[in-house]
Amino acid sequence: MVNISIVLFKHPWSEIKPLVDTCLRSDYVNKIYLVDNSPSRMAMEALSPRVVYTFTGKNLGYGAGHNIAIRESIKDDIRYHLVLNPDIEMEPDILGKIIGYLDKHPDTAQVLPKVFYPNGEVQYLCKLLPTPMDLIFRRFIPGRFTAKRMEKFQLKFTGYNKIMNVPYLSGCFMFLRVASLKECGIFDERFFMYPEDIDLTRRLNKRYKTIFYPDVKVIHHHAAESYKSKKLLWIHITNMIKYFNKWGWIDADRNRINREILKQFN
Repeated sequence: MVNISIVLFKHPWSEIKPLVDTCLRSDYVNKIYLVDNSPSRMAMEALSPRVVYTFTGKNLGYGAGHNIAIRESIKDDIRYHLVLNPDIEMEPDILGKIIGYLDKHPDTAQVLPKVFYPNGEVQYLCKLLPTPMDLIFRRFIPGRFTAKRMEKFQLKFTGYNKIMNVPYLSGCFMFLRVASLKECGIFDERFFMYPEDIDLTRRLNKRYKTIFYPDVKVIHHHAAESYKSKKLLWIHITNMIKYFNKWGWIDADRNRINREILKQFN
C-alpha cells in the first residue's frame, strides 16, 4: 500500500479534485494527505475517508509540508509513500506498476517515471549531482553557452528510454520506500523550496538505488515559476546557497558519484 501527499498553496479545489479522484481509483492507495500551506482554508466538497486535509495556516515550505504526511506513513508502517505535485496528471494503474517494480527490487529506495509536458515533449528530470554553475550561475548565462553542459547534466544523451540509477530525481513525483526514509531521513526542512529533492535523493542514493523508470509515464504541467518571478528567483538562489553550504561548493564526493553514475552508460 502507498500513502500520497500533495502540498497546496492557494490552489482551488477544482484544480486538485481530478488528481485526488485519480488517486482514489487505485486500490493501492491507503490515504491521500492534502497539506494546505495557504493563508486561508480551501473551499472543497465532502472528502473521502481516505483523504486527510491538513490546514497549516502558514507556508511551511515544500519539504516541511510533505514531512507532515511522511511522518504519518512512518508511524503507521506504510510500505511506500508518494510525494506528488498538484500539477501532475496520471492514470491510476501506474501506482501498481511502480509498486511491482519496487517489490522486486529491494535495493531501490525511490522511483521517478518518465515525465512529459502536456504537449508531449519529455521533461529532462534525471540529473547528475549539480555544481554551483548548474543551479545558480547558469540562470544568468544565455542558454547557447550552457547547452552542451546541460546535455550531460540532464543526461539527455541517454535518450530517456531505459532504466537508470540517478542521484538527482525531480521532486514532482517521488515514489519512496518508507523503510529507506527511516534509515536515511526525510526532507531537510532548512530548504524552503527547490533543492529539497536533490538533497533527499542524494542521501537515499548513497545507500540504495534511485531509479528512473520509463515504463511508466505521467504528465507534469510544469510552470517554472522561478523564471517568471523575481521573488521566486531569490528564493531559488537563497536555497541553492543553503544546499551548497551543506554539501560543499567544492565537492569531491559529488565528482566521484557523478563519474560512477556515468559509467553505467559506457
